[in-house]
Parts: sequence; C-alpha cells; structure tokens
Amino acid sequence: MALDGIYLRHIKNEIEQTAIGARVNRVCQPNRDELVLVLRTQSGTQRLLLSARANSPRVNFCDSTPENPAQPPMFCMLLRKRLGGGRLAAVRQQDCDRVLFLDFDCIDELGDPLPLSVVCEIMGMHSNVIVINRGTGVILDALKRVDLTVSSRRLVLPNIKYELPEAQDKLNILTASPADIAVAVRSLEAEMPLSKALLSVIQGVSPIICRELEYRVAEGATNRLDGALYDRLTDCLASLKQLAQDCTGEPCLVYREDGKPMDVAFMPILQYGGFLKTVRAEGFSRAVEAFYEERDSRERMRVKSHSLQKLLTNLIDRTARKLQKQQTELKLCGDREQLRICGDLLHANLYRIPRGAELAEVENFYDPEGKTVRIRLNPAISPAANAQKYYKDYQKAKTAETVLAGQLKKGAAELEYLESVADMVSRAETERELAQLREELTEQGYLKPPKGRQPGQAALPPLHFTSSDGFDIYVGRNNRQNDRLTLKTAAKTDVWLHTKDIHGSHVIISCEGRQPAETTIIEAAQLAAYHSKARESSNVPVDYTLVKHVSKPAGAKPGMVIYVNNKTVYVDPKKPDGQ
Repeated sequence: MALDGIYLRHIKNEIEQTAIGARVNRVCQPNRDELVLVLRTQSGTQRLLLSARANSPRVNFCDSTPENPAQPPMFCMLLRKRLGGGRLAAVRQQDCDRVLFLDFDCIDELGDPLPLSVVCEIMGMHSNVIVINRGTGVILDALKRVDLTVSSRRLVLPNIKYELPEAQDKLNILTASPADIAVAVRSLEAEMPLSKALLSVIQGVSPIICRELEYRVAEGATNRLDGALYDRLTDCLASLKQLAQDCTGEPCLVYREDGKPMDVAFMPILQYGGFLKTVRAEGFSRAVEAFYEERDSRERMRVKSHSLQKLLTNLIDRTARKLQKQQTELKLCGDREQLRICGDLLHANLYRIPRGAELAEVENFYDPEGKTVRIRLNPAISPAANAQKYYKDYQKAKTAETVLAGQLKKGAAELEYLESVADMVSRAETERELAQLREELTEQGYLKPPKGRQPGQAALPPLHFTSSDGFDIYVGRNNRQNDRLTLKTAAKTDVWLHTKDIHGSHVIISCEGRQPAETTIIEAAQLAAYHSKARESSNVPVDYTLVKHVSKPAGAKPGMVIYVNNKTVYVDPKKPDGQ
C-alpha cells in the first residue's frame, strides 16, 4: 500500500501544522466512500479528504471538492449536524499503524460541549471512517457499517463501543531500537529477501520502502546478514527511525515510462536508478493526491455511470440482435422469385393436378433444358388455391424486402448512435456531463422522464483549448452539443474535425478569417483522437474539412452528420494540459 504508517505520520504532522484550531465550515460526501471536510483556518480554507476506497484509502488535503450528489447521504447529514462549527483540537495516530484520529471540540443542540473524534482507518478493503463520542467511546455512525453478516470479530455499528483494529505482531519503529529490529530480521527462521523480512518485522512500512532499504544495504541481500552488511542495515534503520520521529522526510513520486505515477514515498527512492523518473513533490498531501487523482476520478465516474452504461449495453445488445434477425429474414426474401415460378407452374398445370395431392411434378418451362420440378402442395386446399398461396407468399416476400431494407438502415443508424452515447458515457468526467447525456436519452425516448419537478442545471459549454498558434479549439461533450457546435455555433469557414469511422466528439477550430497552420490542425486532431473511442490507440485517422462541407441528413440522430471534401491526418491521442 502506498500510504503506509510512516507516511501517514507525515500527513498527520502536515495537518497539525496547517489546521489545528480550524473550524469545520462544511461537510461534503461526494460518494459512498469519500468525505471532504472544508476547514476554515487562519490562513484560508483547506479541504481535508477522508477516503475509505478499497484501492485508494487515504487522508490528505485536496485542492478541489469532487462533485456532490443532489441529495446528501444520511451519514453526511449526521456529520453536518454534529461536526458543523466544531474546532479541530488534535490529531492522533495509533502507534505507526494506519489509524488516524481527528479530535474535534463541538457543541450539541443544548449548547453543551460535545467531544467527537473522526477515526480514519486506512486498511485496504477494510478501510473506514468512523465518528465516535470521545468522552464515552461510543460510535455515532460509520461510513461503512460492519454487522455480524460482514464480520463476527469486530463490529462497527452505532451505539456500541469503538474498538481499535487488531494490532499486528510487528515492531514499532518509534519505540524499538534499530538494533532490536535488525536482530528480529536476522532471527527469522526462513531465509528470504531482506525486503520481505523487513516488511514482516516492521510496523507501518510499505513494500517500496522495504525494497529501498534492501537496495541501500546491498542489492539482492537476504535476512542472513553479518559483518559490514549488518552494520549498514542498522544505520539504515536508524535513519528511517529518525525520519519517522521527526517527520523530516521528502515526499517523492515515482513515474512509469508512460508518465503515470507508479508509487509514492516519504523519502528519496534510489532503487530504480535511471530507469524510472523520480520527482520530489511540494508536500505530502500533494504527492498522495497526484498519485491517486487519475485513478479515483475514473473510479468515481465508473460508479456514477454504472446504471447508464448498463442501460446502453442492453440497448446495444438488443438492437444488434434485432439487426441480425432482420438480415437473416432479408436473405430469405432473396429466394422470392422461386415462389412466383412455383405459382406460374401450378397455374399452367391445374388440369393435371388432382385435388388432395401433396406433391406436383411438372415441367419447368422457365428452364432452358425443360427439366421437371417438384412442388409441395397443401392437400387441404385446391390446386388453384395452392397456386394463389405461392403468389401471396411472393408478394409478401417482395414487400418484406422493401420494408426490411428500410428497417435495417434505420437500425444501423440507431446502433451507431447508441454506441456513440456509450462512448461518451465512458469518457464523461463530471456528474453534469452524465446528467446531460441522460437528458439526451430521455429526449430520444430511451429513458422515461423523471417523476416530479427536477432541479434544472445549466448546460455545460464545450471544452475549450488554445493551440500553440493562438487558435481557439472547441470540443463537444455530447451529441446534442456536437450538433449545436457544428451546425449553429461554428462559422462556415471554421475547420471541423472528427475521427475517421470511429465514435468521438466533434472538434472545431475557430479561424475568424485566418488560415490555421499545420501545427494547429495536428493539435486539434490530437484532441479529436483523445476525445474518441480511440483514446488508448495510436496512429488514429482524423478527418478534417470546412464546416460548410458538413451537413445533417433529415431525421438523423443527434451528432450524426455527413461531410465531403475532407482530408485525413494520422495522429497519436494526446491528453490536453489541464485535464
């Protein structure tokens, strides 16, 4: 886990220096696993994020508040009632474990003092945020309630005593001496890599720190140390203890080759040499926020868009099955001429076919060689009625072919539209974008209108960027906005871009009478590729033409256009700065 006990100790120190004495101005719960405490300090407003996400639990200051739901959850309302106006009195940590106590001095409804503690347990999938009465130790409520159906060893429910998580059988580096830790490492029964031994002995250190200690002692060392290596291990442990006690570490981020954060630590990381980029962050909270930001934003939107994605997946599957069935029926209609021939042959040979016959063998005068053909009959009706039935089946197949051709064209357009909406849902970055996509689907009849009066939200503007040559570039967020941007907002002489045969957003270069340079075209094409289904691909084809060459067919779905006189460039998607 990136946020280990010693790193949490540095975060604790950061909170103490910044927010002790601060008042709780507001409490937000953007989703079921996160809380944001907006604190009013002497130096300004600070936002403290408490996350109990299984894959990114943490406590840290954040620069922005994630979007909040229209109706706050019950736990959020409880905190607003109890913590609102409270003063942060102290921050405590349980040894070097990942349990942090935020002590608040609050006032109850009668004006009496109410000492509360917000307990942040950073324990992977068992992470939690719990509010307790500091005076009685009784739980008021928790972000995740734990009853007997979840665990029989430790309950987390309102009105019961709070119990600390079960302590690990490891040495606390704050109280144990480096020599004691070194002895414990060397006395382990099995021989193992030094990093693994350190991880099993020391409380509150992450794997990256243990690997770093092994690297500084001797690369590839085991726990069977002696001589100079043993002394070097003791020195490294002494340095680590000093960092933990004094909170004098340096926040450090390790980046992969693709530029994404791979790990975070409270000390410089040397083990990767020059293979991976290591950057010192401005603060411990900023380092944690940078490490988790992209992953968390994707997870938040995945949860919020789950119902919409499920609806679209079902609609796409149903439309695809319907198209496949219609295509099969259309193939059967291709044999309709044989039905007409059978009717003609029966009609010409009525005098030869006895009533009640099940089969008629007649000469096929349409065959140049005059071969005979066998025609199945319904013995319950006359030969003449059988001939008329073949004519009716022929007319039915002929009509069905015309109808099916139109239905297939309409179904293909519907499938393309649904896939484009699904792509935009997968790329949505805010709740407002999802809300506008829901409105679009409601307008198209795929969703039922919500009951009652819904609070209106102002439409989001298109994404706006500026090219290196100073041209304004606009990117649509959804299909309705794509239509508006291309067909109403853009000038006829502006440049329109879209990924070739790939679902994505409309992109407009606002030219204002100027001719955009090739650099601007490439940068806009990179934006078009990034805001498309081909975001994770490379060498993506992007078409571009003047807006006057783009038109919308009558009755077409939102976002569906046709264009001519286009050129194509191949670019790699590039994430724009500031996103």
